[in-house]
Amino acid sequence: MSIRSVTTEQPEKVSSPSVSSAGPTKRRWGAGGRFKHLREKVTTRHGWVGDYDYAWLCMPTAPWRRSRAKQTRTGPPFYALDSELPIILAAASGLQHALAMLAGLITPPIIFANALSLDSKTSAYMISASLIGCGILSLVQMSRLRLFGNYFLGTGLISVVGTSFATLSTANAIFNAMYADGTCPSTTAADGTVTRGPCPDAYGMVLGTSMICAFLEIGMSFVSPRILKRVFPPMVTGTVIVMIGASLIGSSGIPNWGGGSNDCSGRPTSGFFELCPNIAAPRPLPWGSPEFIGLGFLSFVSIILTELFGSPFLKNISVIVGLAVGCIVAGAAGYIDGSSITTAPAITFLWVHTFKIRVYAPAILPMLAVYVSLAMEAIGDITASAEVSRVSVVGEEFDSRIQGGVLSDGIGGFLSALFTVTPLSIFAQNNGVIAITRCANRTAGRFCCVFLILFGVLGKISGVFLAIPNPVLGGVTTFLFATVATSGVRVLSYNRFTRRDRFVLAAAFSFGIGDLLVPTIFTHLFDAVRSPNKGLQGLFDSITIVLSTPFLMAGLVALVLNLILPQDDADGDDDDVVEVVDVEAQPHSKEKELHN
Repeated sequence: MSIRSVTTEQPEKVSSPSVSSAGPTKRRWGAGGRFKHLREKVTTRHGWVGDYDYAWLCMPTAPWRRSRAKQTRTGPPFYALDSELPIILAAASGLQHALAMLAGLITPPIIFANALSLDSKTSAYMISASLIGCGILSLVQMSRLRLFGNYFLGTGLISVVGTSFATLSTANAIFNAMYADGTCPSTTAADGTVTRGPCPDAYGMVLGTSMICAFLEIGMSFVSPRILKRVFPPMVTGTVIVMIGASLIGSSGIPNWGGGSNDCSGRPTSGFFELCPNIAAPRPLPWGSPEFIGLGFLSFVSIILTELFGSPFLKNISVIVGLAVGCIVAGAAGYIDGSSITTAPAITFLWVHTFKIRVYAPAILPMLAVYVSLAMEAIGDITASAEVSRVSVVGEEFDSRIQGGVLSDGIGGFLSALFTVTPLSIFAQNNGVIAITRCANRTAGRFCCVFLILFGVLGKISGVFLAIPNPVLGGVTTFLFATVATSGVRVLSYNRFTRRDRFVLAAAFSFGIGDLLVPTIFTHLFDAVRSPNKGLQGLFDSITIVLSTPFLMAGLVALVLNLILPQDDADGDDDDVVEVVDVEAQPHSKEKELHN
C-alpha cells in the first residue's frame, strides 16, 4: 500500500438513515390550513389517486414468470405511519385489511352458536356484534392516547383486533363442563346419544366471567415489557400458539370439514343429528361423506390456487376467495339453506339481542389464563407490526407501544363483553397485508374499521355468513387454524434450541399433545371425592377445565419449567456434536498410518 493512500483525517459525522416514505408527512395545521389541505385532497387527482401502482396491486401473477418480473418491475412506494395517503389507496388498503380478517371474525361466533345449539337469529346477531365490536375496538387499539406520565392507550400502529382463538378453545371446554354439570340442558337417547339443548345463558356466563378477568391484563400492562418478555419468552408464547392452532383444527376445523362439529360427528343411528348438519338440512348426509369432503377440499384448493396465481390483492383475501368458491359450488349443488338470510334483519347493531351477564365460578381460573395468553400474543404481534411498519422495535417508544397495546387489549376485553362479544386479541395476519401493499398508514386502518362496522350493521351479510355450509367452512378454517399453529412455530424458531430449551418444549408438548389426542384423560380426576360442597366442586371443575384445555396445560408447564430450570451459559449442543473427519482432504493419512 502506498503511503499516499493512508488517510490521517477522521471522517465527518454522517446523519442517521431515515425510513423513506411516499409523500410528505402530516403536519400540524391550523383551522384554515386544515380546510385548505382537505379541499386540495378531495378536489385533486393526486389527493384521490396519488402515485401508487394500482396495476401491480390488481394484476394476477404467473409463478413461472416471477423471477423475471422481479427484475424488470419494482414495487410501489412505502407509505409510513404519518405519510400523506391517497383516498382511493386508503380505502383499497382498508378493504384488504377488513377482508383479510373477516374469516377470523365470523368463525368464533359461528362455532359458539353451534356449540350451544342457538337459533339462527341469535347466531346472526353474534356475527354482527363481533364485526361491529371489533371495528370499534380496533379504532381504540390503533390510537395512541397519552394517559399520564409515559403510559398510553393503544399502539399507534395498524393493530386490528378480533375474537381470540384462545377464547374459542377455552370456551369449548367451559361449555362441556356446563353441559356435564347440568347448567345447560341435554337429553340422552336410548342408544346413548347425547343431544345438547339451546343454552344462551352459557354464553352470558362466559361474557360475565370475561369482564372480571379482564382486569388481570389491564394490570399486566403496567408491568415493564422487559419483565413480561422475561417471564413469557418465545418458548412459552410459541408453545401456547402452536397448541391453540392444533386444538382448533381437531375440535372445529376437521369436524366441520366432515359435515359438522355438532352431535352429527358421532354418526348416531337415529335422532335429529343422524345426518349432518341435521336431518332438516336441504341435503343432509352422514358425517364424513365424500360430498362433504369434496366441498371442503375445493375451498382448500382455491386458497392454494389464489396464492399461486392471484394478484397481491387476492392473495391478501385468499381465505375469502376459498369461502366464495366453495359457497358458489355448494349453492349450485343445493347444500345451502337460505333461511338464515331471509330471517336476518336488514339493519342491526349492538344490544339488539342481549344475554344474561353472570359469572361462572369454575371458568374464572381458565379465563385468567386466557388473558395471560392474550398479553403474550399482544407482545409478539405488536413487535411484528412495528417491524413491518418500519418503526423502531427497541427503546422507550417501542416499550410504550407494547404497554399501550396490552392495556388496550385488557380494556377491550372488558368492553367487548359489554358489546356481547368474547375477549379480543390483536390479529397478526394483517401484518402480511402491510408487507404486501407497503402501506402502514393508520388512515388505511381506520377505513378497515369503517368497513367492519358497515359489514356488521348490514344484518343480511351476517345471514349470508351463517348460511355457509359446514364443509366449506371447515376446509377454510382448517387452513386458518393451521396458520395460527404456523405462527407459533415461527415464534419457537427464535429459540436457540439448546438442551434446556428442548427439555422444556418436550415436557410442555407431552401434556399439550397428549391432552389434545386424549381429551378425556383428566375428566374423571376428582370422581373419587365423595360429596364435595358447592365451592369445592367449583374448584374441581375449574381445575378440570384447565387440565382439559391443551394450550393452557402446555403453556403452564412451559412457564413453570422455564422459571425454575437454571440458565447455563455453557448450555450447548455438545452432546449432539459429532466430529466429522474428511478423509479425502487428508490424502496422506493412510501412508502415515502405514509408516507408523
